[in-house]
Amino acid sequence: MEAWIDQLAEALGEDTLSSRETAVLLDVARDVAHRVERKITPLSTFLLGAAAGRSLAGGASRDDALQAALDTVRSLLPEAPPGEAQPLGQA
Repeated sequence: MEAWIDQLAEALGEDTLSSRETAVLLDVARDVAHRVERKITPLSTFLLGAAAGRSLAGGASRDDALQAALDTVRSLLPEAPPGEAQPLGQA
């Protein structure tokens, strides 16, 4: 998977994902799939990427752009069921 996603990033002219970026993106995708609906997951990740790209174009760092988009997604998620683990980067 990592080799393919690195190839995709390169083909799209993007930097490869760090391990932390991969972990938080997979966490938020899981949360959307389980708390909203599975078929919404790819749509939400597209919108998350578009928002992060817009922030980058506006001068934000990659970390700040990604964090802002993740914060927005998380703020709109329904409550986690009792006992569900908290995603990385969120206490």
